[in-house]
Amino acid sequence: MKAKILVCALPPLILAAIHFAEAQQPTKVYRIGIVRGDLNAPSPNIKIFRQALQDLGYVEGKNILFEYRNTEGNRDRAQAIVAELVGLKVDILFSTQAIVVHAAKKATTTIPIVMAIAPDPVATGLVDSLAHPGGNITGLTSLVRNLSGKRLELLTEMIPRLSRIGFLSVVGYTAIKDYEDAARSLKVLLQPLEV
Repeated sequence: MKAKILVCALPPLILAAIHFAEAQQPTKVYRIGIVRGDLNAPSPNIKIFRQALQDLGYVEGKNILFEYRNTEGNRDRAQAIVAELVGLKVDILFSTQAIVVHAAKKATTTIPIVMAIAPDPVATGLVDSLAHPGGNITGLTSLVRNLSGKRLELLTEMIPRLSRIGFLSVVGYTAIKDYEDAARSLKVLLQPLEV
């Protein structure tokens, strides 16, 4: 009878002991390094990122810690900031600046790098290809090169006698070639102006 009680009572006792041991284990606090150009400027990317983590059950100060850094618009600071965060052994490095992602790519091959950038990550050398980026970089880009020709085509359909288009872009905009190729095929003169 005592053996029967012991056999019946043993599994719940083991489960209770395991549950108690798990409850006593400290929760890992994940550190996320976030590097921006200006911490004072509002960033919807960071807000969305933090909200998504919160929706997944991560609570700041409890199981997640954000290490914010600011390049203050100074590209030279990016390498020093990335080196500092790598030294802190952050679990993830997140940035909205291509220059920071470049510095992080040089600084670590083990820490996941998450980017949310506008420039073409392939053309700027951040990843090998969009289909197979390789390395430890992932994230988002507003890459819309495939739409360059379609945009010009829509313009020529809306304005059939269109013969010349002014194209205003930032200096070094890599997708200008796609627009130039599309303009040639549509027999439209493209006049790029860089600012």
